[in-house]
Amino acid sequence: MRFDSPRDVRHACRMGKWSSVTAGLCGDYAQANLAILPADWAFDFLRFCQANPKPCPVLEVTDVGNPFLRLVAPGADLRTDLPRYRVYRQGELVDEVLDIAELWQDDFVGFLIGCSFSFEAELLAANIPVRHIELGCNVPMYRTNIPCRPAGRFQGPMVVSMRPMLANQAIQAIEITSRLRAVHGAPIHLGDPSLIGISDLDKPDYGDPVPVRQGEIPVFWACGVTPQAAALASKPPIMITHAPGHMLVTDLSNVELLKDW
Repeated sequence: MRFDSPRDVRHACRMGKWSSVTAGLCGDYAQANLAILPADWAFDFLRFCQANPKPCPVLEVTDVGNPFLRLVAPGADLRTDLPRYRVYRQGELVDEVLDIAELWQDDFVGFLIGCSFSFEAELLAANIPVRHIELGCNVPMYRTNIPCRPAGRFQGPMVVSMRPMLANQAIQAIEITSRLRAVHGAPIHLGDPSLIGISDLDKPDYGDPVPVRQGEIPVFWACGVTPQAAALASKPPIMITHAPGHMLVTDLSNVELLKDW
């Protein structure tokens, strides 16, 4: 399916016509990770994001009980406008659903967090391959041995996404993404995955495996799935997120991401 605008993607999600990954969709526009929590937990989560800006760069926080966005996608409905959602209760993943209208609570606060899908159009424009887009699958994501800085009741390991590339391409990728701090910025590691606690690249914790071809090295970016690892470790009574790789496509252009957000 082809989409002419982010609004078209969100409408297709709302109508149940798109429930797949969003990598490569509307490449000129930023995408966002989602975390929804009861207001009682929201301040601790905001502090967690501020303490860990690489994996959790906050783009927007909603008013209590209001599912509609004002900044990154005015009028977008957090209950319906993403392809898939995950529901965590007491630190356990209990469900994956296509909308959360029936789960919405009057005390919910939504957090939109920058996503590495947002810089992939810039990589492609520089002739840097993005393997999961080439293969039509989800990006591989891994829990690492890098602890996030705890804040309040939140703690957990950093999650990273991986893209394989040649060494000279990795240098270019660092230069490109370092300007885009609102969507994770520069990579946090490249090369030997065991140094950050990843034992097998063929077995990602989230997403799909992709091949690392001869002469390539794996390059790792901090990932907005980190809050889902924090949900497992911190055990809020309920936390709703996007399904990994199934993002909100915003109206925020990549050019705007070059500004301090």
